[in-house]
Amino acid sequence: MSEENVNGNAASADNTGPAFTVEKIYVKDVSFEVPGGPAIFNEQAQPQLQMNLNQSVQRLNENAFEVVLGITLTCTASDKTLYVAEVKQAGVFGLVGFDAQTLDAMLGTHCPNVLYPYTRQLISDLIQAGGFPPFYLQPINFDALYAEGLRQRAAQQQSGLADAETAGNA
Repeated sequence: MSEENVNGNAASADNTGPAFTVEKIYVKDVSFEVPGGPAIFNEQAQPQLQMNLNQSVQRLNENAFEVVLGITLTCTASDKTLYVAEVKQAGVFGLVGFDAQTLDAMLGTHCPNVLYPYTRQLISDLIQAGGFPPFYLQPINFDALYAEGLRQRAAQQQSGLADAETAGNA
């Protein structure tokens, strides 16, 4: 009877389901520039902010992925650049037991959600250390961004199929 329990326990241990782990979070690249300093601190115009957000994923091995969340924040006033803050926050994530669609969603939504608070804090610290008033990035809905990306990919595939059908009929 004890052998049956051992075999039963071994079978259940192998079938624990999907697992997500955060292996490492680190700053991959950081840059802060004040190209017009110190004269730029006398600017009285209303500052304008432009944010560029990007993400990349690299498979490290069968179950490990590096996800890099990049944010570039450019602040201008009167057509002069006050500062440029660029941060690439990275993480190594373990993802085991997910189907392809769920894995893609985890890498596109869950991992950036883990990295964003670190990115947000680092950008805020850089801006304040650069001599500017504190600035806090607003929350980002990575689920909505991911859904929009899926919609755009589907539209491109539909467009590609329509072009292929036309070419085949010509």
